[in-house]
Amino acid sequence: MKKVSKTITLILVLAAAFGIYYYVTIPAINIHSVGFWQCLLFAVAILNVIYVFLKAKQYSKTHGAAPFSKDLFGTLKLAKAGIGIFVLILLVFLIGAVLSSPIVNANKYQKLLTVENSDFSEDIKEVSYRTIPLLDKNSAELLGNRKMGSMVDMVSQFEVSSEYTQINYQDTPVRVAPLVYASPIKWLTNQKQGIPAYIRIDMATQNTECVKLSEGIHYSKSEYFNRNIYRHLRFQYPTYIFDDQIFFEINDEGTPYWVCPVKEFTIGLFGGQTVGKAVLCNAITGECEEYDIKDVPNWVDKVFSAELLTGLYNYHGTLKHGYFNSILGQKDCLQTTNGYNYIALEDDVWVYTGVTSVSGDQSNVGFVLMNQRTMETKFYTIEGAIEDSAMSSAEGQVQNLGYRATFPLLLNISGEPTYFMALKDGAGLVKKYAMVNVQKYQWVAIGDTVQECEKEYVKLLTTNGITKGETAGVFEQAKGKIASIAPVVIEGTTHYYICLEKSDEIFDVNLSDTTLVEVVKYAVGDMISLEYEVAESGLCTVLSLQ
Repeated sequence: MKKVSKTITLILVLAAAFGIYYYVTIPAINIHSVGFWQCLLFAVAILNVIYVFLKAKQYSKTHGAAPFSKDLFGTLKLAKAGIGIFVLILLVFLIGAVLSSPIVNANKYQKLLTVENSDFSEDIKEVSYRTIPLLDKNSAELLGNRKMGSMVDMVSQFEVSSEYTQINYQDTPVRVAPLVYASPIKWLTNQKQGIPAYIRIDMATQNTECVKLSEGIHYSKSEYFNRNIYRHLRFQYPTYIFDDQIFFEINDEGTPYWVCPVKEFTIGLFGGQTVGKAVLCNAITGECEEYDIKDVPNWVDKVFSAELLTGLYNYHGTLKHGYFNSILGQKDCLQTTNGYNYIALEDDVWVYTGVTSVSGDQSNVGFVLMNQRTMETKFYTIEGAIEDSAMSSAEGQVQNLGYRATFPLLLNISGEPTYFMALKDGAGLVKKYAMVNVQKYQWVAIGDTVQECEKEYVKLLTTNGITKGETAGVFEQAKGKIASIAPVVIEGTTHYYICLEKSDEIFDVNLSDTTLVEVVKYAVGDMISLEYEVAESGLCTVLSLQ
């Protein structure tokens, strides 16, 4: 009975140890999961060690020899079976890893991504700057932290997460980030109510909001135990291999969700990683719904991470003639440049990055757009400078000020592919904007506002014979008698709103553009001529007074 009791105790201890290991590491119970094989090897190793220890203890009692003596190891023939199992599992793991690699599956890896050749001028239309993100993630973090610092009722208990997912929200580019508990103690005192808000930043206007929720977020990365989002997902879907990057998003009603991509391995045990499903988890209630990729709701913007998409394109571009050609001869090998940005098209978020040869020259052969919801990928053949060269060219125009350029967006300005970037000071604040021609990167226009920058760039194109005067740009003219004029202060900047007689348009004159300060001389009844950016409806941004 005593021996049976010890055996039961040992089994319980082992079960408890394994349970703790599983609870902490939460591997998927799936042969395609590396964590599953690590867990299996760990379990076999522990069982072998315990078996050897028990045999050593039994041998020393029976023979009066010291534990682990030379004679003992001669008696442990059964331990060979356990060691053999461990070695067998390890070999299966290693062989599976090799057989899943691009070395033996170059052709399959090259076909993981389908790339469509497209026309730049048809796909990338000239758009309003109210739909273009003018800030990068670092600038968004500064605004979010500043906003959080003003929330006196929450700042001592919560911080802003570094998530800052860029999405389209009601046809506007925004970044959203949940709050997180400031410390384990703050979690202990606040976890019952949950996280009360999230930050939403309009990337075009820089308007920053702390959106308070009627019911707190109870499932997040900053939670502990069962409400930690990764552990919550694992217990709901024990066999799913979730991507390390899960995305915080909000639906059209502003309800927070976690978008959780489910990995799919299409080559061997561990190769050909893509995304097969997505699980949407309500961050407030924890309720989960799973969708195949083709059925993911349209409000979801991120299922495929930018890193996964650029990695898949690199396979597509470098493995055309096999793995060894990608290392040695490198014939026809292309790869993405060393950065990326996001573009909003057709209510989806697309990853933009340039494509260059692997030889490391300073020119692009084109660029790609990759849809983060559907994985649709389009290639555009446009030769020009790589983004780093364009950034250096823009910084050279303001070298006396020491401003640094953000990674550019690619825009269509007057039919010309154009890099657009913000120029920031040492504190990370946006001070100016720059436009650089992709093919002639020495053509650079700088402006204090986006509108001023575009005007200077269009003039540059006209001067160089690319466009013809007034046909450049997407501007319209308006002339009439002022029906009303009113100054409005928006985030510390004075704007004048003007309405003309017999016109339904409202014209916005932003006085941060010093060329427009003459508007203060106008009054109701005066005649005025305006050049403005074409707007679909409502507010029209004035570019010049004539």
